[in-house]
Amino acid sequence: MELHIDIDDGQEQIVALIAGASPGDTICCKRDSQFETCKQALIKAKLAGVTICLLDQDDYVIRQTSSKKRTQVSGPQLNDRQLAVIKALEKVLSHCKKEGVTLIGYSDELVALPSGLVGSELASAYAVDVDAHGSYRGADGIDSLLST
Repeated sequence: MELHIDIDDGQEQIVALIAGASPGDTICCKRDSQFETCKQALIKAKLAGVTICLLDQDDYVIRQTSSKKRTQVSGPQLNDRQLAVIKALEKVLSHCKKEGVTLIGYSDELVALPSGLVGSELASAYAVDVDAHGSYRGADGIDSLLST
């Protein structure tokens, strides 16, 4: 069933709609904030088989995500330890945001800046290189990964 979130619906209405969803349902919304709320509610509800769509003003799908059980995902998967590392990284990035640190990918390097300097002419003077231990690839490094 296709369900639509009203443009004025808040978090409580969205959470209630997600909680009542069934596998195979598609939930459509028009705001980025509603899309993010839907994703979080879907994760908390642990529902599989539900699709969330962000629509533009002409009802075209801009973004879409579907929930699946881990056993339904085919192909290479991250193991539990790798997923734990990613969660830890997400926590660190959350702390960066709280403390006013923005991470920027310049070429093949990752640098950290005080958030207030992002986009200013002084940004490069205050940039601090982040040692990603080879786990970060900037835009220039993606091509080399695809060609090998």
